Amino acid sequence: MAAGIPFGEVCKAVGLPRGTVAHWFHGERARRRLMHPPEPSRCPRCRPVPGLPQDQKSYSYLLGLYLGDGHLVTSAKVPVLRVSCTATWPGLIDECETAMLAVLARNVQRVRQTGCINVQSYASHWPCLLPQHGPGRKHERSIRLTDWQQPVIDGNPGSFLRGLFHSDGCRVTNKVVRSGRTYLYPRYMFSNESTDIMALCQESLDQLGLRWRMCRRNLLSVARRDDVRELDQYVGPKH
Repeated sequence: MAAGIPFGEVCKAVGLPRGTVAHWFHGERARRRLMHPPEPSRCPRCRPVPGLPQDQKSYSYLLGLYLGDGHLVTSAKVPVLRVSCTATWPGLIDECETAMLAVLARNVQRVRQTGCINVQSYASHWPCLLPQHGPGRKHERSIRLTDWQQPVIDGNPGSFLRGLFHSDGCRVTNKVVRSGRTYLYPRYMFSNESTDIMALCQESLDQLGLRWRMCRRNLLSVARRDDVRELDQYVGPKH
């Protein structure tokens, strides 16, 4: 080693495993480090040159879920992202887990509670990818997209709307009676107490050219037949 011979060549010369030779030179801690080198971070924001999520479609969907029924706990030793999904929609639960794995998570747990399943993942870098987290309820604090999030959502408005409607929205059949005749037609409803999150929903609908109206302060409706048909391509009913 002192003569500058590469470590691998030294191991071959003495005919011993790399871990054993490393232990001789560096002790147990360095031996573990050589045998199991740390994996590079999956977080694109913590690299020497910060980048965007690799799977931007899954990220946009997951962000929509988080803004609706998600919660990021940062007070624990390792941050944990939880999204509460109604237990009667197994497809939604599967899709949420798939999105977490695609964006950052290595492991995802499903914790059953009364009437719902908490899909959760522990990862140190969730706060980097979800900077909208903070103390208190979402509708009581400002929710704004960062400079790097905006182009991601602008490029994937359908996936973002899918996440929003899968969390705080629904597709229903509206019934109207006029002149003794009954008319049935589908429409989308999105409900959220945060004016900022509602504005993000409106902006993505505008970007897709879909018409919407506010039924009340915290309830948005997409009811025109062509717009519902178009939104079906991105969202569709929960399953």
